[in-house]
Amino acid sequence: MNIAVIGKGLIGGSLEKAALRAKHNAEIFRGRAELPDLSRFDFIFLAVPPSAVEGKVREIAASATLREGAVVMDISGVKGSVCRALADFADVKGWTFIGAHPMAGKEKLGYGNSCENLFDGASMILTPFESTGKAVVESTSEFLKTLGFSRVVVTDTADHDEMIAYTSQLCHLISSAYVRETLSARHAGYSAGSFRDMVRVGAPDPDTWTELFFENKSHLLPVLDRYINRLARFRDALAADDRATLHADLEEGVEAKKKIDEEKESI
Repeated sequence: MNIAVIGKGLIGGSLEKAALRAKHNAEIFRGRAELPDLSRFDFIFLAVPPSAVEGKVREIAASATLREGAVVMDISGVKGSVCRALADFADVKGWTFIGAHPMAGKEKLGYGNSCENLFDGASMILTPFESTGKAVVESTSEFLKTLGFSRVVVTDTADHDEMIAYTSQLCHLISSAYVRETLSARHAGYSAGSFRDMVRVGAPDPDTWTELFFENKSHLLPVLDRYINRLARFRDALAADDRATLHADLEEGVEAKKKIDEEKESI
């Protein structure tokens, strides 16, 4: 396959390297540069921020002659706003646009930190339009597995954005709040696995994540509110010396964790 990646960051670079490892022909281009000739590519990844996706797709549609059957995928972290803006491409002739989101990353960003095995064992989420042909989705899924993805989840944009608000965006907000505790300056000698797990995603790129949070705030706010309410129950129970409530909530957490572990084992 001939693969083009527009956007030379961590994810874009890792897509390029994973494609080369799989013996595909792959080229990467800077996201802010003028579009190259894309007529020879079978799959085109747009590794650019959500706000830049629509412009790039319309630029491709207006200026490029794409190969028959080519698939263009954006890989930004929100799908609702992106796919709504490109709804008029649902039935475009000759090539297909599909929203996508690789569930992989690192704490350190940039092309220099990209690697060929970033997606090994990871999930790729696809949010095709309702009219997108099943055969296109299936062939795209098979191609993605050659890059290391072990699972391709096909869903709609609302489901994607709600779940990502919980599994990714909430985690970044919690970690960002956690690392700003004044005691963190003296953690050496007092920290172990729990601390490392909490701080691992505590320094996301502010430009990228501010955009992602606001693009998805309709889904993120309810998840954040529910989390704050659960924390408030812990705080109130401690303040009131209410051991029974605290113990009951901890027990509920244990049961919830068991369900998560069972689901993980079934994958």
